[in-house]
Amino acid sequence: MHLTNCTRITEFILVGLPHIWGMERVTYASIFLLYVLSLMGNGLIITIVIKDHHLQKPMYFFLSNLSFKDIGHTTTFIPKILLNYLSANNSICFFCCIIQMYFYFLFGVTEFFIITLISLDRYLAICYPFRYTIIMTSGVCLKLAIGAWCGGFFSIFYQQLITVNLPFCTSNIINHFYCDVGPVLRIAGGDTHLIEALGFLVAVVVVVSSLIFTLISYLFIIWTILRMPSASRQQRAFSTCASHLVVVSLLYGSVFFVYLRPTIKNSSFSMTKYVSILYTFITPVLNPFIYTIRNNDVKDSVRRIIGRKITGLRHV
Repeated sequence: MHLTNCTRITEFILVGLPHIWGMERVTYASIFLLYVLSLMGNGLIITIVIKDHHLQKPMYFFLSNLSFKDIGHTTTFIPKILLNYLSANNSICFFCCIIQMYFYFLFGVTEFFIITLISLDRYLAICYPFRYTIIMTSGVCLKLAIGAWCGGFFSIFYQQLITVNLPFCTSNIINHFYCDVGPVLRIAGGDTHLIEALGFLVAVVVVVSSLIFTLISYLFIIWTILRMPSASRQQRAFSTCASHLVVVSLLYGSVFFVYLRPTIKNSSFSMTKYVSILYTFITPVLNPFIYTIRNNDVKDSVRRIIGRKITGLRHV
C-alpha cells in the first residue's frame, strides 16, 4: 500500500473511558465533579497568592504555577470528554487531536520542571535559611518559572511537528479517552521510530533527571531536618516534605508506567487507561489539598481574605 497516495483521515474516534454498563450518568457526574474540584482548588491557590502579599514568596509562586498547569492540563481534555457524553459522539477533528496532544504534553512536561523547582526551593529554604532570601529573589523565581514553561514548550515541539505529518489512512479509532501519543502512533502509517525515540529521550532526560534531582534534594533536606535542635521545627519541616513527596510518588509512579517505555506503538493500552485516570483526573484534584491542607500560611490567608470580604459587606 502506498501511504503517500492514501486519502488522509480528517477526524478520529476516541474509544473513551473504560465502559461500565449502566454507570454512564455516574461516570459523567464523577468526571464533572472532579473537574469542578480541580478548577476550584487550583483557582483558589492562584487567587490567594495574587491577593495576599503574605503568600508572595517563592514557594507559593511555584505552587501557583503548578495550579495553573493543573487547570490547563485538565482543560485540554475533560471538557471534550463531557461533551462526548452529552452528544454521544466521540469524534475529534484531526488538527483538534494534534492540538490537544500538544498542549497535554506541554502542561505535562512543564509539571516536572515545576516540581523540580519546588524541591529546589525547599532545599534552599531548609538547608540554607540565611542565604535563602538572597538567592531566591523575585527576579530569579520569575526566570526559573519562564524557563520551566519554555522547557515544556520546546521539549515536545519537534515530536509533534513530525506527528502532524504522518499518514493516517488505515484506521481512525484511538484506543484512549484523549489523544495520547501511544494510541495515536499505533494507527499511524509510515515509520514512527524517530518519534518514539524522541519521546523516550524526553521522558528519560526530563522525567528521570527531575526525579533524581528531587530525590537528592529531599535526602539533603531530611538530613538537615534530623540535625535541627527543635522538635517542633522538625515536625513542621517533615510535614511539608511529606506532602511534597506524596505528590512526587503519585506523579512519577503513574508517568513511569504509562510513558517510560522504549516502544509504545505496539503496547496494550487497557491498563494504561486506568493508570492515566489517576494521573489525569485524580492528581490535579489532590495537588491543592496535599500542598495546603496542613499549611498554616494558606489557612491564615483564606481567613484574612474571607474576613476582608465580610467586613466589606458590613460596610455596604
